[in-house]
Amino acid sequence: MSGGGGTQVVVVGGGQAGLATGYHLRRLGLDFVILDAQSTPGGAWQHAWDSLHLFSPAAYSSLPGRPMPVQAGQTYPDAGHVVGYLTEYERRYDLPVHRPVRVAGVHRDGEFLRVETDSGLWRTRAVISATGTWWRPFLPAVPGREDFSGRQLHTVEYRSPRDFAGHRVVVVGGGNSGAQIAADLAYDTVLTWVTQRPPRFLADDIDGRALFDAATARRRALEAGRTDTGGVASLGDIVAVPPVREARDAGRLKAAPMFVRLDRDGVLWADGTRAPADAIIWCTGFRPALSHLAPLGLRGVRGHIATEGTRAVDEPRVHLLGYGDWTGPASATLIGVGRPAREAARDIAGLLA
Repeated sequence: MSGGGGTQVVVVGGGQAGLATGYHLRRLGLDFVILDAQSTPGGAWQHAWDSLHLFSPAAYSSLPGRPMPVQAGQTYPDAGHVVGYLTEYERRYDLPVHRPVRVAGVHRDGEFLRVETDSGLWRTRAVISATGTWWRPFLPAVPGREDFSGRQLHTVEYRSPRDFAGHRVVVVGGGNSGAQIAADLAYDTVLTWVTQRPPRFLADDIDGRALFDAATARRRALEAGRTDTGGVASLGDIVAVPPVREARDAGRLKAAPMFVRLDRDGVLWADGTRAPADAIIWCTGFRPALSHLAPLGLRGVRGHIATEGTRAVDEPRVHLLGYGDWTGPASATLIGVGRPAREAARDIAGLLA
């Protein structure tokens, strides 16, 4: 579906954050559209690697208004189950998603905002940016990266260990993606797992439920002027989901410190040690996908957009949702996005009133 026109609110992005926002906008009776660059529902989940599972059971991975069904035989639902859930959620609430529509830029236009897309213009009173981070992978500037003759890919391009069977693979990154992909590759490849600091595994009984509670406790402490609890970061970096736990306990998930450079054939450490490699997988994180907001000139120091809650400080008609704790505690998660989505919808309703 494409087109253009006028509406009270334009939501940019049709993944979990955009759908949660649409649910609350619908409940408030506002006129809105959701513009999604993807051709099918499911957001970034439809592009995840084959073995990816949620950190939390289905009951703790739900968007507002609709519990995620339990997946038969799975404590932690896989990415395909999430895609099915988001597809059904969109249909159930009859959310006005237009796809594929790619937003080129958001501009001020008097009392309106003008949203320019590849299929028409929208004039609106408010914009909610919910594009996430998956579409902007980050690659560090490591010396020699251009010299390496093997295959290099980021988390977003990884799919299955079958693609690397028998190969020498270096996985870079000490977060959840790095640990899960390293665990995926631990049995059928010659694996070198490299992390910036020694990996910090959370206790085996901690999953997404505890992480959400920790993020919420941190938000409440900060709002009350109490000492920063540290939130999720205080617990560790890696959730010990079953595949990670199994590879770790089998002694197959041992991390080496970060190398200092690459050459044509592999990676090198400061002491002269080297590891030959056929492929390097950079599990080095993401940056917010916010190029569509560039015409508004909202970026401050270090490229950061200042927000109060989800509202952009320098343009109160714009809200940002789902990019991390700076747009709401755990707002980049299924269970965590509901509250900031509700607050953003209410704020916009007040603005329009």
